[in-house]
Amino acid sequence: MTKDINKIGIMVKLSNPEAVKTCAAAAEWLLEKGKSVFVEDKIASDVECAEALSGKELAGSVDAILVLGGDGTLLHTVRLLSGREIPILGVNQGGLGFLTAVTVSEMYPLLEKLIRGDFKIEERMLLSVKIIRDGETVISDSVLNDVVIKGTSARLVKLETQINKEYVTTYRADGLIVATPTGSTAYSLSAAGPILHPTIHSIIVAPICPFNLTNRPVVIPDWMTVAVTTHGDTEFVLTLDGQVDLPVKSGDTLEIVRSKENVSLVCYEGKSYFDILRERLLWEPSEDRAVR
Repeated sequence: MTKDINKIGIMVKLSNPEAVKTCAAAAEWLLEKGKSVFVEDKIASDVECAEALSGKELAGSVDAILVLGGDGTLLHTVRLLSGREIPILGVNQGGLGFLTAVTVSEMYPLLEKLIRGDFKIEERMLLSVKIIRDGETVISDSVLNDVVIKGTSARLVKLETQINKEYVTTYRADGLIVATPTGSTAYSLSAAGPILHPTIHSIIVAPICPFNLTNRPVVIPDWMTVAVTTHGDTEFVLTLDGQVDLPVKSGDTLEIVRSKENVSLVCYEGKSYFDILRERLLWEPSEDRAVR
């Protein structure tokens, strides 16, 4: 991809001191390359060489973002971008790291390519979700990983589900996950959902601990609409990418469709998606297979 990258934002997992140190070092390196560097005002005192902005201001001002943390930090960054399709380079200084798969030692060569405009991106689809109450849209948002609807108590909930206006079933379960291919290695995986390559254009609908054991996860094309209506005398909570919880009432309908926007992740060509799966899920490494 050829793109002028002059303003670079750095988003950091604030609770990780090592990530903050890496941020300061990366900021100095980028400044030496003649680039403008922006960080969140929460770490302004730790990275004095960079200009400090609020997270929202940073996301609206830069040409690319370096994320230092885990997948949660990257998901938080995507939410701040609000649909802006700018390159995101995720460096793993947090938890599991499916999205932030690059190591610190791999970061600088990739940053060099980024600022030269000599890099490739991988488009990841988003889902748009609306809460519809009494025929009116009360909340509208988007997610990179998943939309999760649950009850607020430890009881089964009833979730009437339609796909493309066709009734599918009413799940009696702990909840329901509607996930992107990117989110297939997140909560959906724990609910026995399939692993999908992130470039596949599809949506996963996965019940959480269903009462009927034949209620299995299904995969549908990304042009279909999922509508979930809540029933019963309980309160519900809608969780977006594990980042935001929103109250949902009985009788509300969640409408979930593919978003018109995408997320642009900078590719590290020395590490494939299957390399990441082997590392993160502890699958048999290639050297063991070669011995046989």
